[in-house]
Amino acid sequence: MAPNRLAAETSLYLRQHADNPVDWQAWNAASLAVARASDKPILLSIGYSACHWCHVMAHESFEDAATGALMNRLYVSIKVDREERPDLDRIYQLAHQALTRRGGGWPLTVFLDPHTLLPFFAGTYFPKAPRYGMPAFAEVLQGARRWWDEQREQVREQNSALQGFLSDYGREASHAGELSDAPLLAARTRSAASFDADNGGHCGAPKFPNSGGIERWLAAARVGEKTAANMASTTLACMAQRGLHDHLAGGFFRYCVDERWDIPHFEKMLYDNALLLPLYAEASVQFESTEFSVAAEGIVAWLQAEMRADGGGFFSALDADSEGVEGKFYLWTREPFTTVLDGEARDIAMRHYGLDRDPNFEGEAWHLHAADAHGDETTRQRLLAYRNLRVRPARDDKRLTSWNALLCTGLARAGVALGREDWIDEAVAIFEAISADMDARGRLPAVLGRTVTGFLDDHAYALQAALALLQARWSMVVLATAIRLAETLLRDFADGESGGFYFTAHDHEWLPQRPKPWLDESTPSGNGVSALALLELGFLLGEPRYLDAAESTLRSGWTDIGEHPQAATTMLAALAEYRAPLPLVVIRGDVDALNTWREGLRNRIALPLRVYAMADADETLPPALAVKPHAAQGAAVLCRGTLCLASCADLETLFTQLRELARE
Repeated sequence: MAPNRLAAETSLYLRQHADNPVDWQAWNAASLAVARASDKPILLSIGYSACHWCHVMAHESFEDAATGALMNRLYVSIKVDREERPDLDRIYQLAHQALTRRGGGWPLTVFLDPHTLLPFFAGTYFPKAPRYGMPAFAEVLQGARRWWDEQREQVREQNSALQGFLSDYGREASHAGELSDAPLLAARTRSAASFDADNGGHCGAPKFPNSGGIERWLAAARVGEKTAANMASTTLACMAQRGLHDHLAGGFFRYCVDERWDIPHFEKMLYDNALLLPLYAEASVQFESTEFSVAAEGIVAWLQAEMRADGGGFFSALDADSEGVEGKFYLWTREPFTTVLDGEARDIAMRHYGLDRDPNFEGEAWHLHAADAHGDETTRQRLLAYRNLRVRPARDDKRLTSWNALLCTGLARAGVALGREDWIDEAVAIFEAISADMDARGRLPAVLGRTVTGFLDDHAYALQAALALLQARWSMVVLATAIRLAETLLRDFADGESGGFYFTAHDHEWLPQRPKPWLDESTPSGNGVSALALLELGFLLGEPRYLDAAESTLRSGWTDIGEHPQAATTMLAALAEYRAPLPLVVIRGDVDALNTWREGLRNRIALPLRVYAMADADETLPPALAVKPHAAQGAAVLCRGTLCLASCADLETLFTQLRELARE
């Protein structure tokens, strides 16, 4: 059988379906035109390469000749990689939720009117034969097509109502009153009420590493909130010690299926590790924890060993499956320990990694835990070398712009926290790879080296990365890129009438909805990151347009923030910055003097603050920074929001100003 059209696609997920008996097409103008001309409904299947249930449905149905023939006869079938086209995934996940009254997931299976692109039936995974309380996929195919053929008017009525829902979703009136701390207080109360005191994170299962929530707890802990400190440290410790963590290679899996973080869903995603890296690095300093610094170092070691791309940046994911079995690469029996180790070393290792207890995976194998962060390094290396002889999970070779920007931020922050200049070097290299793909308009692609149009997250996360780099290592080139990114957000993504930012640019292809995401999902809200980054850049440069755009974003998303504060942690971080901006210190002087000032601040000040140390000449700086005093031995200006204090010529004066600011 000849490969279908997906064989020529760049996405690994699409290419994985190139040999299916299904006449798959990619989402493009030509495939949509075919559907409209034939008046055939579109069967849209959305997934990603590391998705276990996507593989299951592919093996059961898409590789089956009879099912493929049925799909080809009844539908124009289109495959979409959700990581390349998050706009389509957002729209059709929301539509699925509206049609089914339950959450979605992957694979997402939706049946579209080819003329309006609105779904008239939706689901996720469908089995080949009836089970799990679900009908057989063939029955779904036939039933949906029968409804399209015989009840077209009913389909149109439903789609009209659905279009109204999609158009109105997230479009509440902008808040005109005070931007109070009520959502911050509500989030604090709700997160404490749902906290799992034994295992960290939220109560119940499945358990995801909620990086945004941990970030808020750490921020509260830095200003003395003991409950938040306990919640953050407990969660980070349990995740590091148990099954979410890959104790041999480093890095963290996507989530765990149980409440104890024992057994993960074995995908390893770039974004999870990018978000967790700075949390573990900064928490290691905050709590003086070797365990947390080891976890941070393990993340970077795994990324550099397995995920770095030759062309710059990092790959997106490792599959959950190998040899068609979920988790097979990571699971152990006792026999390999006997092969690799002997005597006391074997006994110690088995106790350390949990093999002295009953099997924890389906009663027949072990997924490794670690008793502490101090296992024998030689033993770890031997076990890792043995594991690396196995058939490895597939690696998705996409270099997603947004996820690489998250990693750039994570490496820069972690590098500052732990004094790792090599990590900052890595962050600089990622940012250079991202910047190299910026076009003349200041626009980025969704995938580095490819032509897929970029989205809000690509530009907002890149702006956030630039600001993190400026604190780690000042660069006028990075500052210029940050300004270009901010201007791109305002020009191409901003809602000039109601405030906030659309997920797609103004020149994006027409779709049934133009999402405006307020809430965090697996990655931070693009609106939240935009608001936070524009506040930071606006205060640094004294640029009121950036500050006004951030405020209008908070006002536009106020209803969603208030209704779902626990799911809006990035918007809450922007709200906290709006209400009480972090202190900002601009230091100018010779390079050696700047290092002395930075080290002094790191060693003596616990108060959260942003530090920009600049060695540039006056004429190269923007006006708001050029007026800050420069002295060879260093001179600093402390600002909070739009208020700046008198300049300091020595560290002791700056320390005095910071202590006074902390008492206010």
